[in-house]
Amino acid sequence: MHALKGSLVIVAFFVIGVCCGLWGWLPGHWGSKISFYALCLLMFSVGISVGNDSQTLKSFRSLNPRLMFLPLMTILGTLAGTAVVSIFLSHRSLTDCLAVGSGFGYYSLSSIFITEYKGGELGTVALLANISREILTLLAAPLLVRWFGRLASISAGGATTMDTTLPVILQTAGQEFVVVSIFHGFVVDFSVPFLVTFFLQYIGNPD
Repeated sequence: MHALKGSLVIVAFFVIGVCCGLWGWLPGHWGSKISFYALCLLMFSVGISVGNDSQTLKSFRSLNPRLMFLPLMTILGTLAGTAVVSIFLSHRSLTDCLAVGSGFGYYSLSSIFITEYKGGELGTVALLANISREILTLLAAPLLVRWFGRLASISAGGATTMDTTLPVILQTAGQEFVVVSIFHGFVVDFSVPFLVTFFLQYIGNPD
């Protein structure tokens, strides 16, 4: 419930930002500057969390080698599903859809990246799509485990399985999947800036 509350707080701040823009409470050009500095701060924070958490890195050594493929399958499955959805979204290019899907639930970082490259409209889509993935994981984890197995809730959580969705995964999948969940979240989380940039800058705009 705490993680769900945090997600709702993020949505509330987004709504406040929309209101500020609609009613002219803040200059419009502030948006791009704030996004850039927020992006820098987020990347700095991610670096600190990775550098300080040496215990997590050590725990990866005890991981079953076969389970190391789980993040790769999550990434490939998400991109495949996003590619299928793009067929029904004629007003959006395949690369735009893949960039949104490449957020893997990491709505704060991915939406800022996409806003910088493609503007606020697609950035908003990325924010809502990825925050929906996190909320759905929090709410549907018990059903996912019951219907598809204990790894399903981890894969559904995407990049959030090392932080916000970890408690519900612990409750539904079991204590023995904690290291798997953290490793999965770490790898998928790390892939977000590279994949989003790849699809928008190098594939979507090859020149």
